[in-house]
Amino acid sequence: MKQYFKNLLKTIEKSIESIDEAMFTKLVDECEATLREGNKIVVSGLGKNVPVCDKFIGTMNSLGMAASYMNTNSAVHGDLGTVKKGDLVIVLTKSGETIESVYLTSLLKKREVEIWLLSFRRESTLAKEIPKHLILDLMHEGDPWNMVPNNSTTVNLIMLQALALTLAERRGVTLEEFKENHPGGYIGEQLKNV
Repeated sequence: MKQYFKNLLKTIEKSIESIDEAMFTKLVDECEATLREGNKIVVSGLGKNVPVCDKFIGTMNSLGMAASYMNTNSAVHGDLGTVKKGDLVIVLTKSGETIESVYLTSLLKKREVEIWLLSFRRESTLAKEIPKHLILDLMHEGDPWNMVPNNSTTVNLIMLQALALTLAERRGVTLEEFKENHPGGYIGEQLKNV
């Protein structure tokens, strides 16, 4: 069992090492500008990336930063209305070839929004279509067939959480602000006396 975790940590480490820090900084800069102008960050993904997106949205909202999730499939059935002029949209797709994500990108390009890609293939349709991208290396998914979305979703979660926490630090989010947004649960109890 320990070998599984060792392999996972090695995969994560290699993915993190492959981050283009200048592009990550540019993403943070653009997200910060988007929020400062009263707009929001929208993340869009499918399948196993849905709970990853949900976690990011939960963190952003807890920190008082405007964010929402748009399911890539549901976008073409009306949910595209969540994206407003000035928003920044991050599209998550492991391959950069997912048909729904490619179609969604073509629709987003007709709107006045910034589009970013978070993916794992440097040569893909979306890597060409979306010049602003963070494309990470992925050694292996961690399953016997290298198919199950496992390590890729873990790395996506780490990346989005890093984005949220970096934005919070940049924007000077205080513990008092976090407290106002998180009155319940064990965290709420801990914050009562703060």
